[in-house]
Amino acid sequence: MMHQKTVFDNGLRLVSEYIPHARTVSFGIWVDVGARDEHDLTNGCSHFVEHMLFKGTARRSAAQIARELDVLGGTANAFTSKDATCFYATVLDNRLPQLLELFTDFFFHSLFAPQEVDRERQVILQEISMVEDTPEEMVYELFEGMLWGHHPLGKTVLGSAEVVSHMDCKKLLDHVSRFYTADRIVLAAAGNVEHRQFVDLLNNAFSSLPAVPDSGTLRQKPQELNPVQKVFAKPLEQVHVTLGTYGLPVTSGDRYKLMLLNVLLGGNMSSRLFQEVREKRGLAYSVHSYLDSFADSGYLGIYLGVNPANLNESLSVVRTEIETLCRVPVYPSELDGARDYGRSGLFLAAENLESRMVRAARNELYFGRHISFDEVLDGLERVTADEVNELAVRLFGRGLTAAVLGPVVDADVAWDLPA
Repeated sequence: MMHQKTVFDNGLRLVSEYIPHARTVSFGIWVDVGARDEHDLTNGCSHFVEHMLFKGTARRSAAQIARELDVLGGTANAFTSKDATCFYATVLDNRLPQLLELFTDFFFHSLFAPQEVDRERQVILQEISMVEDTPEEMVYELFEGMLWGHHPLGKTVLGSAEVVSHMDCKKLLDHVSRFYTADRIVLAAAGNVEHRQFVDLLNNAFSSLPAVPDSGTLRQKPQELNPVQKVFAKPLEQVHVTLGTYGLPVTSGDRYKLMLLNVLLGGNMSSRLFQEVREKRGLAYSVHSYLDSFADSGYLGIYLGVNPANLNESLSVVRTEIETLCRVPVYPSELDGARDYGRSGLFLAAENLESRMVRAARNELYFGRHISFDEVLDGLERVTADEVNELAVRLFGRGLTAAVLGPVVDADVAWDLPA
């Protein structure tokens, strides 16, 4: 495997991983912009722009773009997160030139036609409604709004229906002009792709983007707020709970400790929460912990969906497992198992070219360099049981923010969470 990087004069970066035995290539255009770069009146712009780039250029209609992506025979999609927008596809290696020409066309020449904006607005409003009708997703958004408060990280990626309803071509194009700049773009590829060819195919289009020495769009680091617990009453069959605490930035020196702490707590089927809540007591079908990290912040979250009658017992078990993780040393065998799980996940993901492309791009966006598998393995190996306990005390000592969505009221909930 060979990783290479080229930086154009305008600051745009290209990274690639050459995998000679592969017969396909995964390619992505990454823009360092997401919901955290928006304010109250532009929330949802990044996601709306992502949709609009597929809605026609001077050379291709929206239907033609979709047809060409299908004819290329691979997979293609896009997504927007709190801090990035990505357009990506995986195709046979001999189709890469056609794919890059297509992506270049819609990336630079999308029309943002008013009638298409109006039509896509209705699609996005339906997407917003789908989230509101999906409690497993809705509770995450409620929790993040409480955790981050008025900071843009507390906003949803889709935006509110009210704001999206008033978006127009000018607002979307202003967003592109401000954020789709060379310094924020990473082009990434993984598979049977020769780096020099990769650069040559994209040089003419992307080197023409103007350099932006200081775009004036520096992100504000969120403050850590006091823990809040809140019930959102809704007539559902289950109670959906998301609770958690502030974690670590992606680049933190303690990131490997956090990865293993998450695995031990609720990151797999042998984790403490899964075993205690589901397997031993049968209190929930779905229970897990997870990490969400950014360049300057992050959080560790726990989700569970339970019968209303089991809510307080489930919260009590979660409380006990967190307190135990803080007080009682982790068994060496348990830590070794978490390490093995982390290693397996790393190498299983390496079998997928799309995952390798994503990894290459994220390493460049967050670290500004390639991070080898050996570096990750060494980082996991160095973590001790004491360090996991110390990190648990540090994180959970801040207390827990919690959102409860379902057929309950505040008086029904025993809020005695770690604080």
